[in-house]
Amino acid sequence: MIARPATSSTLKEINLRTVLDVIRAEAPVSRAEIARRTGISKPTVSALLQDLLEMGLVSETVRAELGPTYGALFFAPRPEAAYVLALDVGARRLRGAVADLDGTIRIRRDVLVEGLDAPRIVQTGAELAEELCAEASIHRGALQHAAVGVPGVVDRRDGRIWQGANIPSLDGFAVQEAFEQALGMPATVENDIHLAALGEQRRGNGTAAESFTFLSVGTGVGAGLVLHGELHRGFAGAAGELDCAVEPAEFDAQDPCAASLLRYAVTRLPEEAALGALTTERVFALAREGHPGACSVVDEEARRITGYLAPVAAVVDVELVVLGGGIGLNGDLLLDRIRERLAARVPYPPRIEVSALGDAAVLTGAVSVATRAALEQILTLRFAAPGHRRP
Repeated sequence: MIARPATSSTLKEINLRTVLDVIRAEAPVSRAEIARRTGISKPTVSALLQDLLEMGLVSETVRAELGPTYGALFFAPRPEAAYVLALDVGARRLRGAVADLDGTIRIRRDVLVEGLDAPRIVQTGAELAEELCAEASIHRGALQHAAVGVPGVVDRRDGRIWQGANIPSLDGFAVQEAFEQALGMPATVENDIHLAALGEQRRGNGTAAESFTFLSVGTGVGAGLVLHGELHRGFAGAAGELDCAVEPAEFDAQDPCAASLLRYAVTRLPEEAALGALTTERVFALAREGHPGACSVVDEEARRITGYLAPVAAVVDVELVVLGGGIGLNGDLLLDRIRERLAARVPYPPRIEVSALGDAAVLTGAVSVATRAALEQILTLRFAAPGHRRP
């Protein structure tokens, strides 16, 4: 590929992003300190700051703790310059949140969508966006970008979903196009567990880990891989689909998801099954009470989760595994059992922790993706506009 020569506009865009990054990381920060940290001349920094002020991305502020500063101004980001929408699509619940550009969630709400097909869930998401903005007194037009987590493999070419069996009509559905039309704004669609991994990297137990796996165990099973600080989607976007590593004939005996585990639990807790009260929540509650049958079910679940983790630990050699999902969050019963089994399977077992974000992991990752995209849109529009100022 032949590289295009840099233009004054290209250089300005690079410098503008650099200055904004420093302000977002170091705020409140002075003009002189920005110039020192970036190596950009003070006059150029001044012009770039004026651009950022006009765009509404930063504001002037003071640092009272420094005492007299003899007229020196400091700059900080304006989180309210734009807002983003985060959606987590599940088979039972649709979780939604509106966040500012700093990634702070201003409002969140979950709604039941069990039994709804994919098009109806999209419509529910659009209605939820309107309601969240109204309740938070945020102008609907201030929403800049949406990020949506969905179960299944996201086709990077057209935003269609494959292997989305948990939601009616989701498999093969052009979900990105549908959400963009319903919301009236650009949207990024990503596998929900990939977003959960990004959420843990941004604000959870993965913040200090260079390479880790997020394993969600609940209604289904999925994994997100962060390798060397970057989300690993794989060639087809299907990285983390650990179910595919199990022989079909052995699948039900190896699958740690709720349905498979409950089929096993019937043999250990027949009295609960006869009462129609057998749920994964009930199994773990009984195990905490010391019920022998329930404890044997938890032992079996730890074996199954270990069976999914061992190939990842052996092949990728991650330093950390973060467990999430309705079953995976039962760390008080699962962690020690899994650690013991994994140590017996691989020579260098990773640390294993429970998600620090709970059921907010996917939304947190969606917010991270959406805020990054929103900033990119704002900057791109600035430089695409005719007649924008040049330094």
